[in-house]
Amino acid sequence: MYGDSLSAGYGLPADKSWVNLLAGRLHDERFDYKVANASISGETTLGGRNRLEPALKAHRPDIVILALGANGGLRGASLDAMRANLEAMVDASRRSKARVLLVGMRLPPNYGADYTEKFQQVFGEVAKSRKAPLVPFLLDGFAEKSSYFLSDGVHPSVTAQPFIMETVWKELRPLLKKQ
Repeated sequence: MYGDSLSAGYGLPADKSWVNLLAGRLHDERFDYKVANASISGETTLGGRNRLEPALKAHRPDIVILALGANGGLRGASLDAMRANLEAMVDASRRSKARVLLVGMRLPPNYGADYTEKFQQVFGEVAKSRKAPLVPFLLDGFAEKSSYFLSDGVHPSVTAQPFIMETVWKELRPLLKKQ
């Protein structure tokens, strides 16, 4: 797992994050995978790109779930740079023989329709150009429900974690192989 605070489990007990729920699901369904969560709160696509090679060497993953972009979007970063960074991370992961699942995000409407639409499109464009499966929106099904977020209004609460895990599972499941 390679992402930001949404995957690092910011503000949650460690065992309650969606990534830990995913590890439990893999075990329960007898998939022989270990989950290494290399997510860092505040991470951007540039930061992720810069630290990916050592993470790939350290963990030697079969699958990389790539969930970065939200922090750059919230900072109004260049979408061309975000696209290039995501493409570079997909390519680096594949060079290390890992399959990649790209996870998309959306921005709140206060960033303007043009930027938010183009931001969301980047994930689909990268998935298409790199022929990678895509989770269109990590927070699908509850993003508009404030009761599913911590008091900061940004980070999903414990009650949202099973929804996130299921959203990712739908696209991850076809990539898994029983060992």
